[in-house]
Amino acid sequence: MRSRRVITPFRKSSYSGPTQNECVEVARTADGGRAVRDSKDPARGTAYFGPHAWQALLSHIRTARAPREGAPPHS
Repeated sequence: MRSRRVITPFRKSSYSGPTQNECVEVARTADGGRAVRDSKDPARGTAYFGPHAWQALLSHIRTARAPREGAPPHS
């Protein structure tokens, strides 16, 4: 079961885009997972990820950002 008890302050994620339009805030939850929200509209809601789901999400992001053989590098 995912914990919805946030135990750290929200901070801007290092995965947020370079523009001000893609800002995501992340905080730790009591079970070692993360809470994620839009920094420009935190009242809109928060998504909660358990520890395993959070690691899977990060793995997916890293894989999606990795250059693929024969593909041009990311700009």
